[in-house]
Amino acid sequence: MKVIEVIRTMKSYNWLEAINVTSEMLGNPDYRLPVIWISALDCTGCKEAFLRSFEPSSLDTLLNFISLEYSELLSAASGYQAEDHKESIFEKYQGEYVLAIEGGIPGSDEFLMIAGKSVREEIILAAKNAKAVLAFGSCSAWGGLPAAGENPTHSTDIRSLLPECIPVALVPGCPPIPEVMIGTLLHIHFHGELPELDKKLRPKAFYQTTVHMACHRKAFFDQKLFAESFNDQGAKQGFCLFKLGCKGPAAFNGCESMGKDRCISAGYTCIGCSEKNFWDKGGFVGKRKR
Repeated sequence: MKVIEVIRTMKSYNWLEAINVTSEMLGNPDYRLPVIWISALDCTGCKEAFLRSFEPSSLDTLLNFISLEYSELLSAASGYQAEDHKESIFEKYQGEYVLAIEGGIPGSDEFLMIAGKSVREEIILAAKNAKAVLAFGSCSAWGGLPAAGENPTHSTDIRSLLPECIPVALVPGCPPIPEVMIGTLLHIHFHGELPELDKKLRPKAFYQTTVHMACHRKAFFDQKLFAESFNDQGAKQGFCLFKLGCKGPAAFNGCESMGKDRCISAGYTCIGCSEKNFWDKGGFVGKRKR
C-alpha cells in the first residue's frame, strides 16, 4: 500500500476527537508520560505496528507525548544498562509510569527469562507501581498464539496474572491498530487515567462496534451482493466477502470505522484477530457460507 493512500484514509480519523483532547491541552510540551514496554512470548509485531502510526505519528508520540524508558527492541541501551535503567524507573516514577505488555505470559519460567530473571516476576514487579497496565496485542490480552492448541508454554493473559486492584486495559489485535495503541496511551497522558472500557476491558472508543457494522462493503451485504471466490467478478467489484468466511460480524475492532485501507480493502476477509481464542476458531478464513 502506498504511504499517500494510507494518509488519505486516515484523514477521516481525528485522534484529538477520539480521545477528547482540546488544543489547549496540547500546551504542556515539558511533560511526557513514562512508559515501560516489556515483551513476553511475542513476535514483535505490536511494536512494528506501533512504529507505523500516522495519526499521530509514532515520531510525534515519542518526541512530544511519551517517554519510552524501556523496550527490549527500541531502547538504545542494552544489557545491564537497560535493565538497571528499568529498575530505576520503578522508583523514580512510582505510580506515574504506564506498563505496556506484549506477548503471552508463559506458565513456566523455562520458556522465557529476561536478563536471567523470570518474565512473570518482572511483569508482576513492574505492574505493582504502575499507573496502569496496557495489554498490547491479542497475545497479552487473551493468550494469543502462545496459548493456542497444544502449545506447551501454558501461556496466559495479563489479567490472569495480575491482581484485580491493578488497572488494566486490553488492546487486542494481531497486531493492534497502531492508532489504537497510541490513542490509548495518549488518553492516559492527557487525562491521567484509562479511557472508558467495555465489559471486556477494551477501550470503548475503538472497540464499540463490529468490523461488519462499519465495513465499507456493508452496502453490498445489505443488497445480498457477495463475492463467491477471491478472484471472481464480485470480488473485483468490491462485493461483500461474507460468503468467503469473513469474521467481521463477530469481531469488535476499529479497522473499518477508523480507515478502510486494511484487510478487507485489500480483498481479504476479516480473520477476527482482535477476538479471544481466534487462533483456535477454525483458521484464518471461516467456512464458506451458501
